Amino acid sequence: MTQKTVSHGMRTFVVVWFGQLVSTIGSGLTGFALGVWVYQETGSTTLFAMNMLAYAIPNLVVSPFAGALVDRWDRRKIMIMSDTGAGLATLSVAALLVTGNLEIWHVFVATAVSASFSTFQWPAYSATTTLLVPKEQLGRAGGMVQIGEAVSQLIAPAAAGALFVTTGLRGVVMIDFVTYLIAVGTLILVRFPQPEATKEGEESKGSLLSEAVYGWKYIAARSGLLGLLLIFAAFNFLNSLTNPLIAPLILDMTSPDVLGYLASIVGVGMLIGTLVMSAWGGPKRRIHGVLFFLFLAGLFTIGFGISASLTIMAISGFLMMLVMPVINGSSQAIWQSKVAPDLQGRVFAVRRM
Repeated sequence: MTQKTVSHGMRTFVVVWFGQLVSTIGSGLTGFALGVWVYQETGSTTLFAMNMLAYAIPNLVVSPFAGALVDRWDRRKIMIMSDTGAGLATLSVAALLVTGNLEIWHVFVATAVSASFSTFQWPAYSATTTLLVPKEQLGRAGGMVQIGEAVSQLIAPAAAGALFVTTGLRGVVMIDFVTYLIAVGTLILVRFPQPEATKEGEESKGSLLSEAVYGWKYIAARSGLLGLLLIFAAFNFLNSLTNPLIAPLILDMTSPDVLGYLASIVGVGMLIGTLVMSAWGGPKRRIHGVLFFLFLAGLFTIGFGISASLTIMAISGFLMMLVMPVINGSSQAIWQSKVAPDLQGRVFAVRRM
């Protein structure tokens, strides 16, 4: 990769990164506001968690096939399709709300549709980053990608809480739709390089089902990647047991805008962590970084169960999110370095699943 190619690739990555950053903030606004709306309309923690489940199910069902299609199709067009579909799902919520027809099940359907399109986004974005960014800079790129999530965590809850109180759900979802338009606009401005064909990639070609299954076979045949995947699966599973309970607990103690402010405090931790990871690039022994900081994240999670103190919850969440960018950035760099670019759609989709 020549210096000119590297420079052009980084510029393209920054343009795409900016569009996805804006879109992530918009999605954070809507995700927070919809959860609050569902809980306030029903008072049900179960229905609040059901909306989270509506987002999770497509990752199980659609992801493997989405990954196979990412390796088959132009990844820029896939990202445009993904942002457009998710944006239209958001617009449908706004239309139902304006006409006074929005019901709880509409929210679940819109969330599931948006999540289905998003299952294409992440493997396409991750696989494209590998083509645009030099290998030694992948840790920093991973930190930059997480900045979007951190800024969303920082800005979106407080902004969504304030907007929800002042303008209602309608204003929040319309802002989200505009951010999707910005993301699509940045993708239209750039072009992506295509991955070079590898022997493994050629040998894995077949039906859509066989290519979807190949992502799992590839990981299962490599004990290091399989072990890393299982560690994250266990952590995410255990973490998911508590996530649906925190927001309803806080809403029972205080108002939506205070919940938003507390979530933003937690977001400061993630933002600091992403800035550190973007500048540092993570430890040289990336797997050591993953394991050590996962251990710390587990310790900080205990803070949520110590007492029903908003202060302790905020501190625990801050510290936990502070270390997450190092964990995720180090893991992402490992996968991007070890998996051939023309296979990353399938393999990364299985990771996401």
